[in-house]
Amino acid sequence: MKFYNVSAKEAVESLATSDSGLTPEEASKRLAEYGRNELDKGKKRNIILKFFDQFKDIMIIVLLVAAVVSAVIAIVQKEYADLIDAGIILLIVIVNAIIGLVQSEKAEAALEALKNMNKPISKVIRGGEVVKVKSEELVPGDIVVLEAGDVVPADIRLIETASMKIEEAALTGESVPTEKDCEAICPEDAPLGDRKNMAYSTGIVTYGRGKGVVTATGMKTEVGKIAKMLSEADNEDTPLQKQLAKTAKVLSAIVLIIAVIIFAASLYRGWGGNMIDVVIESFMTAVAIAVAAIPEGLPAVVTIVLAIGVQRMSERKAIIRHLPAVETLGCCEVICSDKTGTLTLNQMTVKGIFTLSAGSYEVEKEDKKADYSVDLLIKGMVLCNDTVIGEDGKLLGDPTETALVAYAQSLGLDAQKIKNLNERIGEIPFDSKRKLMSTVNKGAEATRAYIKGAPDILIEKCSKILDGENIRPITQDDIKTISEANKGMAKKALRVLAVAIKIDNIDKLETLEQDMIFVGLVGMIDPPRPEVKEAVRVCRRAGMRPIMITGDHVDTASAIAKEIGILRHGDWVITGAELDKMSDEEFHKNLHKYRVFARVSPENKVRIVKAFKTFKKIVAMTGDGVNDAPSIKSADIGIGMGITGTDVSKGAADMVLADDNFATIIAAVEEGRKVYANITKAIQFLLSANIAEVLCLFISTVFLTIIQPDLKFLTPVMILWVNLVTDSLPALALGKEPAEKDIMDYPPRKTGQSLFAGKIGRDILIQGIMQTGLVMLAFCIGAFVMQSQHPWIHDNKEGMTMGFITLCFIQLFHAYNMRSQTHTIFNKRFFKNGIMNIAFLVGAALTVLAAYIDVWANTEIFGTVALTPIDWLICIACAFAIVPLVEIQKIIENAVKKAKEKKSHRAEMSEEEILSELDENFNKSMEATFNEIYAQNASSAESSKQ
Repeated sequence: MKFYNVSAKEAVESLATSDSGLTPEEASKRLAEYGRNELDKGKKRNIILKFFDQFKDIMIIVLLVAAVVSAVIAIVQKEYADLIDAGIILLIVIVNAIIGLVQSEKAEAALEALKNMNKPISKVIRGGEVVKVKSEELVPGDIVVLEAGDVVPADIRLIETASMKIEEAALTGESVPTEKDCEAICPEDAPLGDRKNMAYSTGIVTYGRGKGVVTATGMKTEVGKIAKMLSEADNEDTPLQKQLAKTAKVLSAIVLIIAVIIFAASLYRGWGGNMIDVVIESFMTAVAIAVAAIPEGLPAVVTIVLAIGVQRMSERKAIIRHLPAVETLGCCEVICSDKTGTLTLNQMTVKGIFTLSAGSYEVEKEDKKADYSVDLLIKGMVLCNDTVIGEDGKLLGDPTETALVAYAQSLGLDAQKIKNLNERIGEIPFDSKRKLMSTVNKGAEATRAYIKGAPDILIEKCSKILDGENIRPITQDDIKTISEANKGMAKKALRVLAVAIKIDNIDKLETLEQDMIFVGLVGMIDPPRPEVKEAVRVCRRAGMRPIMITGDHVDTASAIAKEIGILRHGDWVITGAELDKMSDEEFHKNLHKYRVFARVSPENKVRIVKAFKTFKKIVAMTGDGVNDAPSIKSADIGIGMGITGTDVSKGAADMVLADDNFATIIAAVEEGRKVYANITKAIQFLLSANIAEVLCLFISTVFLTIIQPDLKFLTPVMILWVNLVTDSLPALALGKEPAEKDIMDYPPRKTGQSLFAGKIGRDILIQGIMQTGLVMLAFCIGAFVMQSQHPWIHDNKEGMTMGFITLCFIQLFHAYNMRSQTHTIFNKRFFKNGIMNIAFLVGAALTVLAAYIDVWANTEIFGTVALTPIDWLICIACAFAIVPLVEIQKIIENAVKKAKEKKSHRAEMSEEEILSELDENFNKSMEATFNEIYAQNASSAESSKQ
């Protein structure tokens, strides 16, 4: 039964109860039948299982295979000291898994937070007496007593109300407490926020009192439905995770193909000799190629760069709860934002004042008018007010009333002193039928009544008007002027209150609200945060679309959206009720036109988020209430509010804003883009090195051995050393690179965009070939020139050592190239990145150590020999040559880019023209995707018919 759609009497009868409540015996029976008034506990996974979940990534599996291969090499060659290679790889995998586990411990947080929100003790009528029982023992049919300050313990159909208001912002998104009326019968399709005869679990009674019959408990409540939606929401992989998985598959295939080719070539070359030795030697060569092709440090580098991003974001007040969410922000295309407390201050504020003599004015744009009527209006706002001023100065009470007192205090008035000097000796509390509140206050000079309430009701009861300091009869022209002022405030979505006074015949309360003297109007609104307008502009400039989703009224939502730049000319607004009547096809067809969704339910919010995801858009959802939690979890990245946010929304979020500042989202997006840019720099750096290693091995194995059959290039230990030491340290340092200046001037990257999209794949190949040429140059000089001058050095070790040292140093120099993928590195201070400088010095020192450890310790760990100063000079020169070569490549690429931009005339466009172009491109992409999706659906339907 929809209890809000029937009378209180019908609701009580349908639940087989009465005004005297259930008997204790009946309550126990129903408790056994319906269960406890608590939320289901989420399924908890053992931490060991969670740990092993971290090993499901294909790249991790590839690394584990590499570790096994390294161990096999060591065992087959009986070089047991080389088992340390397998140990290093295994250590990297374990560290990576631990970091992932620590960052992703949030599985049941949202459900636990929801569970703990129920008030533990409730006042219930059982057997005709008011008793206190645990909230978890409430059952449908219980009669609950509610008073100001109580948290509603279950879903309740109100059967008695007295000036009752309930704050339901966490559930409905409305910033103003809802007036409750037990006599009301709401339409069947009434949204949550309009059900005036219901009180929902987790709501807070801010004013008045009432009674109600429990209609739903536990998972059957509206909060319970949200909890169920949270538990059913799937956790999807982020774009980076998807692309890394693809990259791992591609690398695995390439490794297998190259290894097979090298194995076959080596086998063919050694055919006719001792076949067992030939097979083993061929296998070892193939393994060396495989080890060279696998970027062993990549998963750890990606994880640590993400962790660095988390740290930097926390410094900018954005707390990341889910590690991969850092980079997801970087490709965010749609930000669906809740209004109350996110875009606005969640604090009612006086914006407009009107009196007949002072006229209408905005309090933020004009100083307070020096007018007696304005002074009296403000005095009435303070005295006809139940706000309590705490010892710490905090205002406690209804948000509308606290806003009135806060405005008086902002003018330098002492509200508490005004109250003390004007003792309240009589009052008529506010109720939803009269829509008025009256107080009688005795001052030092006179006793006066102050009345405030709905303008249309109050004006009808006024016979006089305050004109300056004079009181005179009210005329039709006066009423017209007041009405126009009221409409002017309403157009700005202000909540308008009228204030009146009464001087004569105030001793009788029954006639107090008659023949009053109209004083003025005051308009209030929950205003937007000051920084939001600029944040919205930056959002649009960065190619993202900000969308407002709120439970508040259409007029209020539209006014705020227009003020901050979300709603512009030609954009559409829709309500939850209208959305419910739409088919998915109709909704999707016009989705790109909607900017504001008002009066929405939690289910609506999830539907909106999923609709954008249907169009393959990366969606962020911000919010602070319980009602935001399902959509936060359904989004690609959920953003909770740290100060005003409920534990539920924070538990469901991937990121929490510590300062509740919408502008922090933009800073986080910028950080996310920077993290992704740095990850691609690291990937480009690592894979170009791997290409160089593979090509060098391939050339030396397949071609150079024709000239010198016993020629060896690098041992597997050397390759592992390059991959894990001289590659990984600079790659980590790239994670500390600051963002490029123009990083927010480009649209977000596409969802399915490959890690090698744009110029990255091309650069990896070009720079890999450059490194190959330079390393092979050093190797050939050592193998064919220097080796002939040093006949005492055997087994081509001089060439191997020169190739190894050049390969190590070329990575260290190339890391500086990667500080910017497009701009010259000499435009910024070359040594600005201190971590990079340390990585270079450590890498260089370790390379020298690796080059001489065999000489100093008389071992064969690396298979190196001591080089002459000329050898070292050649190695360093070949390695450093990568810097000018890449600089030349950047100069050519930038020249081509500038020529293209000149043709498009984009450089000559104004800011507004660029924003309009970005909007138009977004709309076109949505329309194209819609046509594609529904063309496929139509084709499938036609095929089914046939």
